[in-house]
Amino acid sequence: MPRNLSAVIDAILFLIVTAALVGTIFIYNVFLGLGAGLLWIVMLLFAVDRCKDRDKKIKRYFRDVISNVNSLTNYAIEELPQAILLINSAGRLEWSNRALFGETFLGRKVETGELITDFWPELPMAQWGSDGDSVFAVEDRWYKAVYHPVVTEGGADCLMAYYVTEVTETERMRRDYADSRAAICYIQVDSADEIFQGLSETERTALLFSINKALDEWSHDLGCYIRRISDESYVAVMERRELNKAIEGKFEVLDNVRMIKGANKIPVTLSIGIACADSDSTSNLGTKAQNQLDLSLGRGGDQVAVLINGKTQFFGGKAKAVEKHTRVRSRVVAHALRELMEAADEVFIMGHRNEDFDAIGAAMGVAKMADKLGRPVHIVLSDVNSGIDKFVEMAKEKEAFKDIFVSEREIPQNGGSHPLLVVVDTHIPHLVAAPTLLSRISDVVVIDHHRKSENSIEKPTLIYLEPAASSASELVTELLMYFDDTLSLGRYEATALYAGIVVDTKNFAVQTGVRTFEAAAYLRRGGADPVMVRRLFSTDYETNIIIAKAKAAAKLHEGGLITTICPDAGSNAQIISAQVADSMLRIENVRMSMVLFPTGKDGVGISARSTGNLNVQVIMEEFGGGGHQNVAGAQLKGVDIEDIEEKLIMVCKKYIEENG
Repeated sequence: MPRNLSAVIDAILFLIVTAALVGTIFIYNVFLGLGAGLLWIVMLLFAVDRCKDRDKKIKRYFRDVISNVNSLTNYAIEELPQAILLINSAGRLEWSNRALFGETFLGRKVETGELITDFWPELPMAQWGSDGDSVFAVEDRWYKAVYHPVVTEGGADCLMAYYVTEVTETERMRRDYADSRAAICYIQVDSADEIFQGLSETERTALLFSINKALDEWSHDLGCYIRRISDESYVAVMERRELNKAIEGKFEVLDNVRMIKGANKIPVTLSIGIACADSDSTSNLGTKAQNQLDLSLGRGGDQVAVLINGKTQFFGGKAKAVEKHTRVRSRVVAHALRELMEAADEVFIMGHRNEDFDAIGAAMGVAKMADKLGRPVHIVLSDVNSGIDKFVEMAKEKEAFKDIFVSEREIPQNGGSHPLLVVVDTHIPHLVAAPTLLSRISDVVVIDHHRKSENSIEKPTLIYLEPAASSASELVTELLMYFDDTLSLGRYEATALYAGIVVDTKNFAVQTGVRTFEAAAYLRRGGADPVMVRRLFSTDYETNIIIAKAKAAAKLHEGGLITTICPDAGSNAQIISAQVADSMLRIENVRMSMVLFPTGKDGVGISARSTGNLNVQVIMEEFGGGGHQNVAGAQLKGVDIEDIEEKLIMVCKKYIEENG
């Protein structure tokens, strides 16, 4: 029999057994049975009375316990050193414990129904109905708020419960630890050969002294350690707090060094790469800092790339990339590219999606190199290339170019055993004309003139990135000069390359150097036809109407910014918007033009142009785009064009205020 039966059941069983015994006695002796029965009745009455009394005592006990527990619970909640708040959907206080009014938190009494934003605006308002936590500061104190939804009776609405604890000491320790993390900084003087060229030993020493002095003063103000490791290279070690100080100062050392000029009047600029140790490891810190320096150099120099918590931030980038007067690197790259083509059994060339004349011109130049070596070559075009359709159709009429242009879906899956892919006019993976081809081919060559982006093609076999060049067509033209002495350009290749230079330099008005004109002269000698270029650039009546409407709707803002929205022009929207942005730069006092245009069902594109004083690439990077200092763009999905215009104007105005 189970041992955990209640006392009532035990008593009933006992009475049943005794009743049976009384019955047995009654059978053998009536008088004894009557006495035993009487005694059993007395025992029954006594048992009933005892059960009733015990039930009363138990009920009184539980009533007392519950009463005490409620009192203790209320006392504990009210006296907790943690503030507890119940907030309704309108953001008003429904209830709080007394701790909220203490010196640790508010230090004053608030009434039920008051708005949280009125008496405690620093408290982070969570997304309604969600769980989570957040740390926030009020003056010199830190608090951690844990929030949780509380469903009210009926479930139609709910309250948000906030449990707030002071964590000042813990937060200070955490921040002190984070501020003490090490950061390695690599510094390099941009284009040192050009800066020191033609200087006497005295002038060279004086220039080095000025650079060293500026860097020493900067490091002394920060409190970090710096050491020169060569005439143009330095390494600095600092803590995170010192790095934060440098970031707050926008790395003013860039501006200070830019004011230094040698006897040859070439301004000095710096490229800086910094990596800060995260919470995991510092073992690869030096490699990460070097990668950031390479990124700064690839973006044209005169800037800082800082890697913090896996994210890169850029500062500076005010000066134009310095054009190199020597073509040593062009010759080296040309020879390396020739060796790669000789080892390949098939060559594919592609530019960015929605190709322009610079992309197709550079591709035509590279195709000429492959054809010179007798390699099968194909130029891969994206589905959207209305900007170059005239030239492509003209080229296809010639027997030599009949089968050279292909789309991504026309490329056989089982091609050559050792193909080579050359990417021109871009180095960003998701912007190429055929992303699947990029993932299939291991030997990749990149030729681009845009400033290097953080998101670039990984581990290319050969990369020729020159931000000082006017265009990818200029770079390819220089490679052609050194590729083969017997190479002779045809009319169509020379014209395509010439058109690429013309379109990216805005008819030799922007980002044009000595080497740009030398490349143009080489192409003219090779048969480039300016008349054909002018015909390729001609636009129809409808396009001119769209351009006129976009310019008529333009808004001029303070600081030399002009913006407009281009009407929907279908597949030509990007090309027309670029033309609008270029033409608006000719307006007096305009330094930067921004043209927004619809792309597809819910997309927005931006064409950004600058006269050279402002870096539109930095602005476009905030919208997920990029490009060049004077020419850049971005494309966004799932956004409203009016909202993006408002945000774009705000970002541009902020940039103008900070950079003048």
